Order: sequence, then C-alpha cells, then structure tokens
Amino acid sequence: MTQLDWDNAVVVIGEVAQAHDGSLGTAHAFIDAIADAGADAVKFQTHIAAAESRLDEPWRLAFSYEDATRYDYWQRMQFSTDAWAGLRRHSDERGLAFLSSPFSIEAVDLLREIGVAAWKIASGEVANPQLLDAVARTGDPVLLSSGMSDWAELDSAVACLRNAGAGPLAVLQCTTAYPVAPQQLGLNILDELRERYSCPAGLSDHSGTIFPSLAAVTLGARVIEVHVTLSREMFGPDVPASVTTSELRTVVDGVRYLEAALASPIDKDAAAATLAPLRTMFGRSLVARHALSAGHVLQAHDLTAKKPGGAIAPARLQTTIGRRLLRPLRPDEPLCDDDIEPLA
Repeated sequence: MTQLDWDNAVVVIGEVAQAHDGSLGTAHAFIDAIADAGADAVKFQTHIAAAESRLDEPWRLAFSYEDATRYDYWQRMQFSTDAWAGLRRHSDERGLAFLSSPFSIEAVDLLREIGVAAWKIASGEVANPQLLDAVARTGDPVLLSSGMSDWAELDSAVACLRNAGAGPLAVLQCTTAYPVAPQQLGLNILDELRERYSCPAGLSDHSGTIFPSLAAVTLGARVIEVHVTLSREMFGPDVPASVTTSELRTVVDGVRYLEAALASPIDKDAAAATLAPLRTMFGRSLVARHALSAGHVLQAHDLTAKKPGGAIAPARLQTTIGRRLLRPLRPDEPLCDDDIEPLA
C-alpha cells in the first residue's frame, strides 16, 4: 500500500469527498485525475447511513434532486466493502496513498479491513471519542481536522488519540465554510498547531482556489488537502469549494517549487559575490561628462554615471571629487583608480 511521508516532502491530498455523487465509476475517474495531477494521496469519505444518521436527520442544504431525506442521500453514497477495496487497489496502482474519513465505528471497521494509508478525522468527528479511540487503536497515522473545534476540544482529541496509541499525527487548520473567504482561512494558526501539539501542521482548504495551499507551504505546512472537482460544471455542494484537476496540477507544481526554494537558503553576501559579472554588466561607472585634461581637479559636474560597470562606481563620487587627473579623459571615457592621484 502506498504510504504517506510528510517528514520528507509536503503531502498533497486530493479530496473527493462526495463529489462522485454515488457513482463508483466517477469515484474511479477521480483517482485517475488526481494521480495525473501529481498529487500524493486521494481521500474519500466513508458513510454508512444506518450507522451514522437518524431517519430524521435534517438537510444542511437541500441540494439533492433524487433524495427525499439526508438519510436517503447517505444510503446512496454508500459503497460495498468490495467496491471500497477496488478503489484502494486502483489508488495503489496509480501510486496514490488511499485515505478516507470514517463517520461511524462501522466505517472504521470497513476501512480497517481494506486498509488505509492514514485516517482522516473530519471536523465534525473531533468530539467523538469512541471513533477517535477506534481509529487510534489501529496504530496508523492520523490527520486531525480542526474546522469546528476550539483549543480545549482539540487538546482533548489529541490526548485521546495519543493515549490510545495512534500512529504519527498531523493536525490540519480548517475552516468549515464552503467556500471559505480569505479572511477566514486562519493561516496564522499553523504555527500554533505545530508548537502546541509538537507535530506537523497542515491545511485543509475549502477556498476553491490555489492560493491558500501555496501560502500554507511557505508557513511550514507539511500536509495540504484540497477538494477536487473534475469540472466546475459538475453537480454537488462542494464544487464551489473545490479546485479543478488542472488547478490541482498547479498546486502540486507550486508546492514542489516552494519546497525546493525553502530547502535552499542563500547567504546574501555569497550570492552577491557570485554575481560579480552581472554586477559589472548591469552596473554603472563614473565617466567624463566632457573632455578633461591631465592635472584637472575633478568636480561633481565633470562626471556622470553610465553603463557598464567595471570602473570607479558612482557610490565613490564624493571621495573622487577634489582629486587630480593623472591623464586626459575623452567624453564618456570611464574613470579608473589609476587615472587619479591617490588619497593622501
């Protein structure tokens, strides 16, 4: 099974969630599209209606054209164990780590049977200690989303996971809004998550743009999760909060570019020294504004700065004024140290 490795590279996860709309074929199409975009992992959500929902669960947003109730919707979103196993195999074949968020103990059991690279705890499940305990006891890595929780609730969830033996933990900053506005992203929280829990921090983004993911990487995020859609014309409530697969490719390329930049700090003085030929090419030299005779005492109006560099630099104008020329200069001829009397 393909694994996650956020210690050696930023992990980019393409989140399918319910964008497949109950179609197994579409779910497989997402795997191919996310793999083609260069992501590291694909993530689904595993819903079992009878295990997580009452018959009278209200709609958060009545978007479905074919489901009379939200319970009906969860039923239609269900895949069999064999279907989930097929999705995991397909992910492995495409080099993607396979993840899914369980929304019941029964979903944990199903996913444990087929195998996941890591568990993703959705924002709404952070306060579900029974589910946290079931996930933690597998010993597998856990991604904990923080979208609906205050610090006390997150502290409790992290303690629960660690006390029950969870594997490596990463906590993701998340804002439960679809789409999320830039003022709600909370990128400032990444540092506090990392320091508070002594673990990698990441971003679960619902903005529908590429920008928060790239910003988060520059702020030290080790996990990036973005919702993905095959097209902005697709059906579903998550589409406005999703990036297209071509935009996912841009996220991946941007993350890798920024990783290389952040892993290669430069010494400003050393870098400038290596650019000496360019400094000469793009720099300027003091040159004679008009013909000057040998013995002339240089004044400011005798000189001007013109490209290229290589002779006396314009920054030395004040220490050059008042010194005597040792040879005549033609108009525009550069002034060199050998052309003027030395300082006393």
